Formats: sequence, structure tokens, C-alpha cells
Amino acid sequence: MSQAELNRAITLLEKGALDDALLISMRLAAEPRADHLTLATHSQVLKLLHRLPEALAVDQIAAGRFPKSGVAWHNLAATLDDMGRGEAALEAMNRGVALGLDGPESWGVMARILMTLGDHEKAEQAYVEARRRAPADVRLTTEYANLVWMRRGDLNLAQAAMDTAFHAGAAPGEPLIAKAQLYETAGQGEMATDLLLKAAEKLPRDIPVVLAAAQSALTRGRLAEAEALARSAEVLAPKAANILTQMAIIHLAKGQPDLALEKALQGLKEAPTDQSLLGWAATAARAVQDPLYATLCDYDHMVSTHDIETPANWPSLEAYLADLAETLRRLHTYQQHPYNQSVRGGAQTLQNLTGSSDPVLQAFFKAIDAPVRAHMARLGKGPDAHRRRNTGDYRIQGAWSVRLRPGGFHQDHFHPEGWISSAFYVETPTTALDHPDRQGWLRFGQPPFRTDPPLAPDHHVRPQPGRLALFPSYMWHGTVPFHTDEPRMSIAFDIVPI
Repeated sequence: MSQAELNRAITLLEKGALDDALLISMRLAAEPRADHLTLATHSQVLKLLHRLPEALAVDQIAAGRFPKSGVAWHNLAATLDDMGRGEAALEAMNRGVALGLDGPESWGVMARILMTLGDHEKAEQAYVEARRRAPADVRLTTEYANLVWMRRGDLNLAQAAMDTAFHAGAAPGEPLIAKAQLYETAGQGEMATDLLLKAAEKLPRDIPVVLAAAQSALTRGRLAEAEALARSAEVLAPKAANILTQMAIIHLAKGQPDLALEKALQGLKEAPTDQSLLGWAATAARAVQDPLYATLCDYDHMVSTHDIETPANWPSLEAYLADLAETLRRLHTYQQHPYNQSVRGGAQTLQNLTGSSDPVLQAFFKAIDAPVRAHMARLGKGPDAHRRRNTGDYRIQGAWSVRLRPGGFHQDHFHPEGWISSAFYVETPTTALDHPDRQGWLRFGQPPFRTDPPLAPDHHVRPQPGRLALFPSYMWHGTVPFHTDEPRMSIAFDIVPI
């Protein structure tokens, strides 16, 4: 094995050149004497490419080849947890701990595994241990604060936890953005905006902070401040996709959709599959009546609904859905929604449901395979940004469940890591769905931020137990709030072509 080649693969990995890193690491890992670092590097590349089953196979080889290595068991445990296989992950992690693992990263993995298994008390304790060893680690701090918020709904406790990384000497940008997101989630939008505006004033060259401040100001209706901030970021990196996206949003808010479309299309030349740019390009095209909107948001052909077949071993679909609802209720152990997700007035599971050993959940993923393949076949191939990625095959990239309370809803959003996204309805608020306002319905086409003129939803889907909705991940979608005392529980997942 060439150490120089391995170093090259690691350098490419660190630069984000994952396809190039993969070519090297794959060849090096295939050698019979591939060492621990080579296998770990190859696994990390695969994980960043969302090829988790392949990464797992590499980690299993490493643990078998180097059984006395705590790091090998750590890596295996982390991958198993990413796949939602909590029990196997805990077993692997315990093997690593027995071999002496005691670093903050390992305690962080242990905390995530315990969250997957629903042991939130021990998860908090593991995060405390992780943060005691690395108090300035932003990821550990934000994950811990999120757990505190979801368990207790106490903003003061959650923000106190968030502040510890800043006081321990962490770079301030990321913790400040996370703290502002926490404020927004807790309904304290003005506090979020004030915090971010002050942060942008102190950190004028921190592009994520400046863009977060611009968007927060726009949300509060402070357009002049939002534009000034976005333009200051544009000076720093005029071709960056996130800045072009923000400028498109600003132009739409100012009633300049032609300029918004120009910015979005400029970004798509460099990042043709960027779901945010596609979503805003569609919004701008709609505002100027450009035919691109009909291409990107062909609701008749790109959005489909499917009522699943009754899984084997259940006498009826109703019986299966009752079991599925009971299974999901056991997983919904949080009081509040995550601070950085679109759910409002409800809760969301965090573990990847695809890795569950529960036969009810395994039956679900078997049941949705035929509808997904039918959707892709109906979609076909074409020159547009969505259809040209259609290979006829797919991989699920994350699956979770959402339970909404009365008054709950999903903010309009898109899924940045998906190609096709979904909503499967387990329980629905029947009385609310019959309301003239379409309470509880899935809506499409309404952007999440201010536009001039305002753009209303352009398409709706009525939920029904056992019904699966599939649609492009870049489409703005949200839930019309409902106000009846009825349950609404769903499963969502993203898929990508393979």
C-alpha cells in the first residue's frame, strides 16, 4: 500500500472531493493487508456519499481484522447507529469501551445510540461526559441542547446548555446560529433576529452568520436590513450557491422575480442538483410566468399518491395501520420538536427507521417499494433537473416519523439531501380534513418566506391512512394547520437514485 496514495485520499476527503477520494480509497481498501486507517478512510468516504450499507461492510471487516482496536468498534458502532440499528450499535460500542474508549467522540456516539434506543436519561449522562471532555465541541453541545429542549421544552435550560460551548472558547458563529434556531423554534423570533443581527455586526466576514441574519431579518419583515446583509455576503463570495440562493430570496421579497430567477439559474450552472436553488428557481419562474415553473413543478406527473397493499401477516390494512401506529407511538418519546426541523406543534423521531428490527416497520419498507418503483416508472426520464436523475432504482436516505398535536403543522420547506421525498399517513384528523380550509392537508408551492406578490399554495393532497405521497424533494411543501382534537401521525423518507 502506498502511504502517499492514502494521504492523497485523505486530503481529497477533507476538501470534499468525495468521488476522487473514493476511487483511491476503494482500491487501497481492497488490498488484503489494508490497515486500520485505510479501511476507516474508505468507510468515511462511503458514509459521506450516503452509501451506508457499503460503509458498514468495511467497518465490519475492520472490526474483524483488528478486534483489539477500540477505534474499529467505535467506527462500527457509529455506522450502525446511522443506519438506525441501535441494539447492534450499543453492543459494538460496549466492546470499544471495554477496550478503553473514553474520548469525547466515543461518548458522543454512545449518547446518539442511547437516544436511538429511547434511553434519554442515559443519553443525557453520556452527553455530559462527552462535553466534560470537550466543552468547546459545538456538535456535542448543540445535540445535547436539542435533547434537553425536546425532552423538557425548557428554553432557558436548552440555551444555557448551548452557551457552554461559546464560553469554553468555541468559534462563535455556529453556536450563535444554533441558538437563534432554538429561539425560533420556541416562538421567540424577535430574540433570534436581534441575536443574529448583533452577531453579523461582530462577525461581518462569517458568511453563514451573515446569511442567517439576513434571512432572520427578512422573516421579521426588515427587508432593508436583510438586503444589506445579503449584499455584504455577496461581496465576499459572489458565486457561492448559498449566497446566490439568498440573493434570489431577497429579489423575490422586493418584487424583482426576474432578478431572482437570474440568480437561481446562475447558481444551478455550478450546482445543477442543488434542491434549494431548484426550489427558488421554480418560485421565481412562477412569479414571472416563465415555462420553467411548469417544467419543475409538473404536479400532475411529479406528485403521485398510492394506497399501499396490506402487508403479509396482517388480515387487513386497518389492522396493520393500527399496529404501525402503536409501534410509532412507542418511539415518540419527546415532548417538543427538534430545534432545527420544520415541525411545529408536535414531535419527530430522530433515529433512522430503516434500520429497525421491528417486523411492523420492516413490513412498511417492503410495502412502499412497489409504489416508489411505480412512481419512478411513471415519472420517466427527461431533460429536466428531476427526471434526468431517474435511473429506475433507488436507495432510502433517512426515514422518520412525525406526530402533530392540534394546531400543529409543518412549515413550508424542502429536503436538501433528497431526490424524491414522501409523506405516508398512519393516522389523520378526519374531521379537520373535511374543513373548507383543508386543515391537515399537504400543500405544495407556497414559499416559506415573503414574496412580492405573495404566492399561495398551488397544489394540495388530502391525507388518508395508508396513503403514500411522493414528490420532488425541491418542491416547497408544508401542512395546513389543523385545530381538531384528533391524531395526525406520518412517516417520511427521502430517496436518491442509484
